[in-house]
Amino acid sequence: MEARKAPEFMLELSADRTNVKDVVKGICHIIFFQRYFQPLTPATHDVLDVTLPYVSEEDIESLIERRTTDLVRALDVASTQQSPQYSAKPGSGRGVLIVQFLEKKRRKGGFFFAKADEETVWENWIVDVSLTSARSETEAGRNRHVMEDQLQQAAMKVVALANREKAHIPPITTNDTNPFPYQILVNPRTDGWGQKLGIF
Repeated sequence: MEARKAPEFMLELSADRTNVKDVVKGICHIIFFQRYFQPLTPATHDVLDVTLPYVSEEDIESLIERRTTDLVRALDVASTQQSPQYSAKPGSGRGVLIVQFLEKKRRKGGFFFAKADEETVWENWIVDVSLTSARSETEAGRNRHVMEDQLQQAAMKVVALANREKAHIPPITTNDTNPFPYQILVNPRTDGWGQKLGIF
């Protein structure tokens, strides 16, 4: 029997160098807020002029911080390869961050000692980020307005998709603190992600 492909939910954002890390962190926290199946202490934080939910779990906070830092570094490298004002090369000043939720499954084997857990992805959230710049105060103001609109739309999209798309969520079959492992990938080149998104 062929394994079912995990759903992929695409979120597109643009942000300037000053705000890109906070914008991406904000979206990651919304995703985890919707898909972390453990009791959470309600928390919020403001990104630009948008109030967003915040997952105050040390492991998640640390992972989001590390991966968004990696993404910002990758965006910096891409944007310094040309003029800071313009992005002439396709895919430059652009990056992707993928939040994946996994399910642990017992691998079937002939011997009891050969069995081991394997992790399979059951959901992907793809955050496609474009770095913007401005040459004037007016342009910076317009960019900020676009950033806020995109952030708000992406947040609403996460909530709508998480509430509507539930049939693929695996049953919880463990008493572990977190029944579903997770990972965040930055600009993955494997499995054709980069080519699929036009980044590499």
